[in-house]
Amino acid sequence: MIDKILIIDDSEDLRKLLFLILKKAGYNVMEANEGKDGIKKAHMFAPDLILLDIVMPGIDGYEVCVKLKQAEQTKSIPIIFLSAKTDTADKIKGLEIGGADYITKPFDKGEVVARVQNQLKIRHLTHELIDKNRELTDKQKRLDEDLKAAGGIQRSLLPQKIPHIEGLNIAWKFLPSYLIGGDIFNIIQLDENNIALYMIDVSGHGVPSALVTVSLSQILQPNIGNITKRKYDGPPGYEIASPKEVLQALDAEYPLERFDKYFTMTYLIINIRDNTVVYSNAAHPAPVLLRHNSHMELLDKGGTIIGMGGVMAFEEEQKMLKERDKIILYTDGVVEFQNKDGEFYGEEHFYSLLEKFKDETIDTILNEIIASINKFGGGIEFQDDITLVGIEYKKNS
Repeated sequence: MIDKILIIDDSEDLRKLLFLILKKAGYNVMEANEGKDGIKKAHMFAPDLILLDIVMPGIDGYEVCVKLKQAEQTKSIPIIFLSAKTDTADKIKGLEIGGADYITKPFDKGEVVARVQNQLKIRHLTHELIDKNRELTDKQKRLDEDLKAAGGIQRSLLPQKIPHIEGLNIAWKFLPSYLIGGDIFNIIQLDENNIALYMIDVSGHGVPSALVTVSLSQILQPNIGNITKRKYDGPPGYEIASPKEVLQALDAEYPLERFDKYFTMTYLIINIRDNTVVYSNAAHPAPVLLRHNSHMELLDKGGTIIGMGGVMAFEEEQKMLKERDKIILYTDGVVEFQNKDGEFYGEEHFYSLLEKFKDETIDTILNEIIASINKFGGGIEFQDDITLVGIEYKKNS
């Protein structure tokens, strides 16, 4: 596409000279013999560049420039002033009101072509940059919409209401960060006596991590994939898989190379008839067992992350539960939360708070944790999802 150049000058001889120079250089050239006509033609033809004389009858070049820069249609057109004035103050004035360059009369043919080419190159690069920025903005908008949808899908996998289970009080908090993460948890009643609870944190952020959580939430449903329940070879039906069996099965099902993702996980089963909890922990922050009449304990038996392909066997441990004992599960978004000074909330802070409020209700404890994190952070955004699940055992031993 041929660039269009508008010459605004009251000297017919100068216009003709510039016309020939620029026409020979390959440009589409238009002329105007005074300021008002120049403004009119600038609006009509939308030139790519304007050569503007300063001293003209009627309105001078400075006023023409001001009017063109005030109009939305013409404000982005580069203007090169033409003038016999050589004072620095005159040049500065032209640049201050929006001029892009200044050519002093009498001029050299090569200088005119070079300055015109330079300003047109800048204009084209500017337009390319604007177009690229618009494309990036549109892509970012679509990406944000996709991330928002992924976040909605992720949240839909979480329990929609607190299940009523005789002998247990259950509460949770899920505070998503500005990034889509890989936190997920669920509470599943396996039979009349056994309740399974898992918490998972998939590595990384964004849609890939969220999609892995979708896959995990499906495979951890009862009777699917022989994960949460394992079939007998024959009647009478099903046997509940132990926590370490669940982790071993997931470790085989989700090798690191499958999704280029690994995840940490805690899986536990509470038996409300036997007053026990059996758990196994795959490199996840250890759940905290808050004893009503004793010090807290960490449920840290287990193994390495899920995805290592069985390099280490998983362990499991059983604990007896007593009336008013509580179990707190959480993801590392809690202890690794950083304030504006780069300080971590940390395990020591977290454990101290749990000890302080251990005799309160499970809802109160989780609310106090969130309040403490917000106070520590001073209102800054979470860098990672913050997930907390609390269980209070109510059954007498």
